[in-house]
Amino acid sequence: MRHEYQPPRRRSRLTRRGRLALFLGLLLAIGAAALFPLLRGGQAPEKPRQLTIPEGWRAPQVYAAIDRELKLPAGSTKAAVPTAALPLPPEAKGNPEGFLFPATYPVTSGSTPATLLAYMVDTANRKLATRAVADGAKAHGMTPYQTATLASIIEAEAESRPDRGKVARVVHNRLARSMPLQMDSTINYALGRNTVDTKLSETRIDSPFNTYERQGLPPTPIDSPGLEAMAAAVAPTPGDWLFFVTVKPGDTRFSATYEEHKKHVAEFNRHRAGAGPGAGASTGPGAESGSAPGSGTSDVAAGRARAGSRAG
Repeated sequence: MRHEYQPPRRRSRLTRRGRLALFLGLLLAIGAAALFPLLRGGQAPEKPRQLTIPEGWRAPQVYAAIDRELKLPAGSTKAAVPTAALPLPPEAKGNPEGFLFPATYPVTSGSTPATLLAYMVDTANRKLATRAVADGAKAHGMTPYQTATLASIIEAEAESRPDRGKVARVVHNRLARSMPLQMDSTINYALGRNTVDTKLSETRIDSPFNTYERQGLPPTPIDSPGLEAMAAAVAPTPGDWLFFVTVKPGDTRFSATYEEHKKHVAEFNRHRAGAGPGAGASTGPGAESGSAPGSGTSDVAAGRARAGSRAG
């Protein structure tokens, strides 16, 4: 029986044009597969919204902003704090004041009060964990928490970068001399308000935030300090100042002696009288409208021109 010889079959090979056509076909198939869920009602990746926390805001303001952004009933974020397991230092005792770092944060449909608060506290912890802050705090005998507290006062009391460094020096100098800080910003925090006027009676309130009656830093921060305030807290401007007064916006005078300071206070009072009611300037530590620190007068223009007003 004869078998005719049959040569082995050769595999067909695609030409360059054929390979290109096959590659394009695969791309079209993949694109169609990705588009198919969208045609069936799927959604494109969510674009985060943005929540901005300004420097100097207090915790209640941050809570209210989160409630608004997440469209939650007022008080929802505040109520979430005790169970949010925030990574706060032990000194904070669960109070995130001063650690809700001012920045812009992404917000999505999956965001909750707890996740946003944790993001803010994590950010604050990272900023306080830098070598510069740690070394500066150690040089001044402070813990990171105390540094945040001091920075929060600077944030409330100073408007410009040069003034922040000088206000920080006033605080350090007063602490070194065991002098009360006598800051309006801490009185305002105790009273839950923002104002440039402080009455003498208000400097006698029974509160751990009354830095007229109590020496040292207040027990907690009084707002959310930014990076410049933190930098000033650990690296204050060199100087021997113990007093300061903002005669008018943009014009803050720092003094080493009370006699010099009284002259600046007198100028502040003249400027304010000429500007009429509601003139927005106030004075620095120990300036009871020309009296000595701690002595009695009817009213006080204490603290600083914008003491606490940046948080309003």
